[in-house]
Amino acid sequence: MLVLSRKLNEKIVIDGGIVLTVVKIDRNQVRLGIEAPSDVRVYREELVAQARRSPRGELVEAGV
Repeated sequence: MLVLSRKLNEKIVIDGGIVLTVVKIDRNQVRLGIEAPSDVRVYREELVAQARRSPRGELVEAGV
């Protein structure tokens, strides 16, 4: 795991096409802005943990 320190409004660029921006820092919470191409799917980890894969490889809600 790569761990980086960033200040408010600083960015991290991933693979030239994904940009993470620190947009807010408040006590124990950090808010990130994510810019990515439309073909890149971005999910919160807790949603992926609840999800299952359909036969077509799409991410769908658990129990559906």
